[in-house]
Amino acid sequence: MGDGGWRGRLGPSIGIAPGARVDKFEIFFDLVFVFSFFNIARSTAANLNGAGMLHALLVLAVLWWCWVVHTVVATRIRIGEGFVPVLMVAGMAALFSFAVAMPQAFVNSRENETGPIVVAVSYVVIRAVHLALFLHIVRDNPTERRQLRRYAPELTLSTVLLLVAALLPAHLHDMGTAHLVRDALWMTVVLLQYGTGLFARTWGWGVTSAEHWTERYDLILIIALGESVISVGLGSDLLNQPATWPGVTAGVLGIVLTAALWWVHYDMIGPAARIALHATLGRARMLMARDAYAYLYLLMITGIITFALGAEGIVHDVAEPGVPLGEPAHGPDVPMMFGGVLLYLLGSMLFQLRTLGTLTWLRVGTLIALAVGIPVARQMPALAALGLVTAICVGLVFAEVVLMSEARQALRTAVFEERTAHEAHEAAYRARWHGQPPGTT
Repeated sequence: MGDGGWRGRLGPSIGIAPGARVDKFEIFFDLVFVFSFFNIARSTAANLNGAGMLHALLVLAVLWWCWVVHTVVATRIRIGEGFVPVLMVAGMAALFSFAVAMPQAFVNSRENETGPIVVAVSYVVIRAVHLALFLHIVRDNPTERRQLRRYAPELTLSTVLLLVAALLPAHLHDMGTAHLVRDALWMTVVLLQYGTGLFARTWGWGVTSAEHWTERYDLILIIALGESVISVGLGSDLLNQPATWPGVTAGVLGIVLTAALWWVHYDMIGPAARIALHATLGRARMLMARDAYAYLYLLMITGIITFALGAEGIVHDVAEPGVPLGEPAHGPDVPMMFGGVLLYLLGSMLFQLRTLGTLTWLRVGTLIALAVGIPVARQMPALAALGLVTAICVGLVFAEVVLMSEARQALRTAVFEERTAHEAHEAAYRARWHGQPPGTT
């Protein structure tokens, strides 16, 4: 693509600088993912069974792959500069359509053909936008054009399979067979996407700015944590009923638990991993970025959404007027809440192992405590079960603060020195605008 015509009038695309940060348009783009995560949680909560969970995981995996492809594009060119935002708005509209129609992606296509077709067509548009930007990025680089061709089978087959999954079931006589075929096609898409990411290799690509890459993924994880806060608030249902002390207590415990999950990753692991990615260069950096962020963050986000669904159900039961305070939680709420926290912590531990090459026995012990706590909590009152999982996570945070104080201080000193050096370099550069040395007035 050249820079003439409408692209020339809007301005050329701008490459990512080595020390670039996330720009405001990227955060604006993330608003669609806020809605996507929310809609996945809402549709799953309305159909909380094995099939519903499977479908939610499949949609989340496909949605997350779109996010991964998007971040690979965003590590090469500024999403909010030149003509690129025009294409990205089209991608946002398609992504929003995908999220809106997602609850109908697995409905009986004989009763509603629109939902599955909108999901499939929206996916095609999203991938087409990314492909157009990829072609623009690699237009002058034969090596990268060859690398892009390695991903052509995944792009072609995944779009075809999703279209077939939307259209074929309506033409099968047996509904059970139709549903199995549809689910199998979605599973094939997921395996194709993530398998291609593993086996197509990463030669020809790179992470120009480790700062931009890590910040991008850290922000999306916070969005997922924010969805859990929304779920706890929906569970309390205070708009439709009077507040009760048990309901308020459950809501507070839910917020404290979410804050503990934030602390578990962002207090030490996240900042240390950012430094580790900065210190890694070349193909090793791209492999670390792929394994730790593109793949293991999905495990953590899946854990957050699972935990949020369980916590919402428990908070709703506790806040319901007239329900005895000693009533145990019903259904899958306790296993989902404990299991989601366990999955999130497991993902964070694997992330730590991949980026830092370390594991802590405190976290291994916490995983064991969460697993043992599931059968115990199922016999406890719902509020006590929520209190137990909160106590386990807050206990982990407290233990790490006390026992790892020297490591925490060393990390913060390193981050402070890095920021100070970066700021001094920026001050020296900007001083040239005024024709004076840094530090003078």
